Amino acid sequence: MKILNERELEKIAYNCKKATMLIEKQQIEPISTMEQFELELHLKGCAACIIYMKQSILINKLVRNFFKKHHPEIKLDDGYKKLLRHRIEQHLRQN
Repeated sequence: MKILNERELEKIAYNCKKATMLIEKQQIEPISTMEQFELELHLKGCAACIIYMKQSILINKLVRNFFKKHHPEIKLDDGYKKLLRHRIEQHLRQN
């Protein structure tokens, strides 16, 4: 594994945009070891992202439970999910 220099660590530690993306991504699928490291490092110094993560987890749980209870027939096609994930990742790489 690559050893990060001080500048790279600072960049990771103060990048809320990437942290929020990783918070959302980890609720859908496992994130890589490096992504987990980046997120944990960021969360050690960012109270705002910790609050965001708690709220995001709660909102996702409530929405899932609502749809399971009231609209169990509504499901996204796996191919469409893949396409959406690809488009989101592509957009995030550009920014």
